[in-house]
Parts: sequence; structure tokens; C-alpha cells
Amino acid sequence: MDLYVKRFEELSAGELYDILQLRVAVFVVEQQCAYQELDGKDFCALHVYLKDEAGIQAYLRVLDKGVSFEEVSIGRVLTRKRNSGLGRRILSEGMKAAREQLQAEQIRIEAQTYAKGFYEKLGFRQVSEEFLEDGIPHIQMLWNV
Repeated sequence: MDLYVKRFEELSAGELYDILQLRVAVFVVEQQCAYQELDGKDFCALHVYLKDEAGIQAYLRVLDKGVSFEEVSIGRVLTRKRNSGLGRRILSEGMKAAREQLQAEQIRIEAQTYAKGFYEKLGFRQVSEEFLEDGIPHIQMLWNV
């Protein structure tokens, strides 16, 4: 499986299509959540994904400071196959890209509440009360270098 870390302008039309198709399949269709998936923030992101011969298997985006939060942030974390270890791998790669390419000293995320334990295993800690985002319970979490 190959790792890719690309800025928006480095993505080919085909890569962008595959990323957006997978994000909509997971966050809109699978989670039955009608929301504005294309939010304008992709232009200010590192797009990090793992791909094999079958296509993109895991993805996330790393947003520059000031786009969503004061800190660098990570979002749209997904894997095609659950419980495969790809979630941990893609998040680790996203955190590494945030540190190396964006000089992140902190990373903020808005995590679906059910995934809190997953993020805690990689060093994130809860920093907010639970809130609804598009009808789904979320919490903010922070990671420090």
C-alpha cells in the first residue's frame, strides 16, 4: 500500500474525484448525514491517503492553522475497511505530515464521540463538552507534541 501526501493543486482530477467519492460514500451515504461535504477547505489542506491496486483505502485531510481552528487540524478521517489497522496508520501519517510540513505543535480535531478511545490511543485528549455536528455527537480533542 502506497502513501500519498499532496496539496490540493497537486491532486489530479482523478485523485480528487476518488477522494470526494469516498468521503461522500462514508460521511453522507453510510452515516445518512445530509451536510455540505464540499466546504471550501480542501484548497487549504494536505490530502493524505493510502492506496493499493483496489483504490484509496484510507484518507484524511490536514488543515493549515487558521482554517478551522487556531491550531493545525485533522478531519475527514476514514477507512474503507473498519478494524483493519488502517485508521491508526492513516492518522499517524497525518500527524507526521502536520508536524513535518506544517510545523504543528498542536493538532485539534472534532471527533465523533464514539471514536474518542481510538484518538486517545494516539495521544489526543478531550477538550470540550459533547456537541452535535450535523446531528452526530462530537467532541473536540487536542494533541500536543
